[in-house]
Amino acid sequence: MLESLVYLTVLYVGARFVETAGGDVTPPLQRSENLMSADNQQERLKTIGWIVGFIDGEGCFSITIQKNSTMTTGWQVFPEFVVTQGEKSIKTLQVLKDFFGCGNIFVNRRKDNHKENLHRYCVRALGDLKKKIIPFFQENQLFTAKREDFKKFVQVINLVNEKEHLTKKGLEKIASISATMNRKKPSKFLASSETIR
Repeated sequence: MLESLVYLTVLYVGARFVETAGGDVTPPLQRSENLMSADNQQERLKTIGWIVGFIDGEGCFSITIQKNSTMTTGWQVFPEFVVTQGEKSIKTLQVLKDFFGCGNIFVNRRKDNHKENLHRYCVRALGDLKKKIIPFFQENQLFTAKREDFKKFVQVINLVNEKEHLTKKGLEKIASISATMNRKKPSKFLASSETIR
């Protein structure tokens, strides 16, 4: 078992793509049309290993709290699962979208000195996060510090599900959790004058 885990980790974290017979370099998911059949269980495991390794390196579970005057509290909570890639690697984002069966791919046009645009695979719908993204990563755990961000992400989704985001106390709790995720930037909500009052 340990030997297979090491193999998957090396194969899919170290070399995210596999060369096919035609010489194309593609993620494992694109090499089969029927990953759900019993005949392809081994290939599905490789695909899952590739996805976990890829998300460990390139994915992000994020919580944003933005001002929104239409909300009861004046603030809105935006949980999202995001993977960003350069234009040359957009196929990998399509693979993720096809695998999870949800989300969208957006282009972020670059206005700096880089020549290629960035593309973002985003899942924002609460139903998709709860029914597809969260169960997948609960069953197929991440290996890096991103695992802790995922656990905090799930905490926030549960608070939103319980309607805690509709109260000031719940928003403060969500903002405190999100302030410890990813780059640990302080939440604008926690620093706003409405919160301090």
